[in-house]
Amino acid sequence: MDDRTRWRAFAVAVSVASLTILDLSKVNVGVPAIEDAFGAGPTEIQIIIAGYILAFGVVLVPAGRYGDQHSRRRMFLFGLVVFLIASLLCAVAPTVEVLAGSRILQGVAAGLLMPQVLGLIQQLFQGPARGRAFGVFGAVIGLSTAFGPTLGGLFVDLGGDDLGWRLIFWMNVPLVIGLFPFAYKLLPRTQPASSGSRDLDLVGTALLGVAVLSLMLPFVLTTGGPDDDPARWAWLAVFALSGAAFVWWERRYARSGRSAIVDFALFRVTSYRNGTLLAVAYFAAMPAMFLTLTLFLQLGQGLAAVFAGMVTIPFALMMALSSFYSGRVVERYGRGLVVTGLAIVFVGFGLVLVSVLVLPAAAVPWAVAIAMGIAGTGGGAVIAPNQTLALADIPVTSGGVAGSIQQVGQRVGTAVGLAAATAAFYVTVYAETGTETEIVVYQDAYLHAALVILGFIAIALAFALADLRARSVGAMHTLQDARTT
Repeated sequence: MDDRTRWRAFAVAVSVASLTILDLSKVNVGVPAIEDAFGAGPTEIQIIIAGYILAFGVVLVPAGRYGDQHSRRRMFLFGLVVFLIASLLCAVAPTVEVLAGSRILQGVAAGLLMPQVLGLIQQLFQGPARGRAFGVFGAVIGLSTAFGPTLGGLFVDLGGDDLGWRLIFWMNVPLVIGLFPFAYKLLPRTQPASSGSRDLDLVGTALLGVAVLSLMLPFVLTTGGPDDDPARWAWLAVFALSGAAFVWWERRYARSGRSAIVDFALFRVTSYRNGTLLAVAYFAAMPAMFLTLTLFLQLGQGLAAVFAGMVTIPFALMMALSSFYSGRVVERYGRGLVVTGLAIVFVGFGLVLVSVLVLPAAAVPWAVAIAMGIAGTGGGAVIAPNQTLALADIPVTSGGVAGSIQQVGQRVGTAVGLAAATAAFYVTVYAETGTETEIVVYQDAYLHAALVILGFIAIALAFALADLRARSVGAMHTLQDARTT
């Protein structure tokens, strides 16, 4: 494949990845309209938002394994068709139950697609070109995450409460139809042969699905409202049992000479392990930040959906620029680049919180936009460089499943972060309503949510520092060995 065709195939894959990420964030601003349209309660809304993430996470690893073993192109095309059907069903949903079910199907499609994108990047590029590709990938993902609320708010304002939220889903239909023929033509029809057998581990797939589902489900069902059922945490016991059974089965399966769904040897690679844990914590913070900030601006500040979404534009623009540059210099600066990026994100999000608490209402959106721009500058030095560094020592034949495991971690992190931050937000709203003025209620609610979010960023920073130290120790040992010989 020539260089031009390679980058065109990459453009198609990343465009589809951006659609799956847009649907993580653009639906958030349509929540009030969906509530009005169906009279939906907190649990239904949480399933519409987090059910997508839940299905996304459950499907990722088996889809990545299938793509690695058989055909990433075939799985990618199938995922596009499912995403198209699910988007259509969401757009025409007559009831909240149909909408929730269609969102879950949409999440399944996203889970089919994303590991193929990551595997294709591993397959198409090597060396510095891979760093540049992940830099562009990170920029696109950052733009999709941050522009999602603005795009969703624009559709809600254009279509009104009845039609606007449906336009959010209708948007996917012409885009998927337009991308499908390019994907069919440009994606590579062959790929390096994977090691091991190509049999499908049905037992392992089922156990992994139960483990991921039972881990994420109690967080998905957490709304912060008075109707939260404490019994939902019993699912974590199911997770412990199914997770242990999965590890036992996979090791037994691998000893028999067959190809397990998860190669546990991947976690012995320090850079991959640390990068994956870092991504879990980082993605626990990011979607939660966008959702709770949008809630504060709409409910506490009274901003229209489109203007609440526009506050995140500086984050998107600065992240895109930073991601593109970071992809070019990650080979030179390594994990230190990620540490610096996370520190800047922490400062930016801290400034958002200070702006919300101390500035007059008229100045808050402007100050928050500036602070989000600072955070975006750091954010661009996190996602793409971390992806590049985490996968640098992973063989191409395992690129899809390694990327899938990372994506599962990110989706689990997203579910946990959304649950923790939104619960902190709404618990405060329920507790203080009637005892404080409305603006104070929502300031306190955002304060508690932001402290949760800053905690997750601090955890991500700790993993980045641990990996930086591990790399420094490894480099020192290598130098000592060289001197000895």
